Amino acid sequence: MSIEVKEVSSRKELKQFIHYPFQLYRGSQFWLPPIYKDEINFLNPRKNKALANADTILFLAYRAGELCGRVMGIINRAYNERTGQKRARFFKFDCINDAAVSHALLYSVDKWAQNKGMDGVIGPYGFSDKDPQGLLIQGFEQRAVIITPYNFPYYAELVENEGYGKEIDLVEYLIPVPEKIPDFYRRIYERVTQNPNLKNLEFRKKHEFKPYIIPILELLNETYSDIYGFVPLDRPEMIKFANDYMMILDPDFIKVVLENDQVISFIIAIPDLGPALQKTKGRLFPFGFIRVLIEMKRTDYLVLMLGGVRRSHQGTGLDVMMGTKMLESASRRGIKTINGHLMLETNHKVRAEMEKMGGTVCKQYRVYCKGLRA
Repeated sequence: MSIEVKEVSSRKELKQFIHYPFQLYRGSQFWLPPIYKDEINFLNPRKNKALANADTILFLAYRAGELCGRVMGIINRAYNERTGQKRARFFKFDCINDAAVSHALLYSVDKWAQNKGMDGVIGPYGFSDKDPQGLLIQGFEQRAVIITPYNFPYYAELVENEGYGKEIDLVEYLIPVPEKIPDFYRRIYERVTQNPNLKNLEFRKKHEFKPYIIPILELLNETYSDIYGFVPLDRPEMIKFANDYMMILDPDFIKVVLENDQVISFIIAIPDLGPALQKTKGRLFPFGFIRVLIEMKRTDYLVLMLGGVRRSHQGTGLDVMMGTKMLESASRRGIKTINGHLMLETNHKVRAEMEKMGGTVCKQYRVYCKGLRA
């Protein structure tokens, strides 16, 4: 049966593109609906500045007139110029288990990229590392957490059949919250806290945290600069990033360390809001956000989102200092498990710390790559 692939060119088709995964994963207990408003804003040039610095295209696939797949093509021009690459990306790839459908979709992105002068394609990968990355290749019977992908097991075979191979893997850890802070952590913590120039900040209200948002994101730019796929945030993006996530931040799980009033390290986690997003189908308004806030207060599951230590202070124990305070807060709130979120397989230092705390890999994701013929 022939497959028709159509470029999205109308509001109706854009709505179909956004809604398709809600249809495909209907009934799945493991797929986590994205925040619906975020999906709309992601594809709106007035809301997503990244669209102005990239070439993009959206495709829908139909079989016998029925929608059966979607994919987005991205060329991040700024990233390519900075890195000297000529690679496109495929993103938001979803389809039924049919090799003809996946071929039609991925071939369309490949040809589009080739016509734009690209010599390769990677994916699934968005505009930057702040978007969900990779295909899930291990851990299918666990629910996704916020800003991580979920896909059916057949996806990997469909992508690999199109000539895509491994670019890099990411892993996700589960860490049990100990009843008692380990002695080796406590000893390092006590040593570090004796430094009179350091000030460990904890917060009770969100407004107390606001003055530190921009300094934290500036430190993020510094510490993440060498990470695969990282794109620095400019000032307007920092403000938008802060506004987008302020509602789901919990002051208990924000830790900041100052030295002479300068932010030198931070760690941010959020209580798991997955069950609430599943119940509300990703819609926060008009009443979904109430369910989200309630769920975040009663969950026993915490998701690590961001963390960083100024390069000049790495290896000095600041990570242990913040980790100890985070474990104490988690214990007070009845948290049983911490999810380590997406982490590059090559981040051996942080992975070793997680394993030292009893963490085990629960999921594995793969970013694929493919060369294009000239």
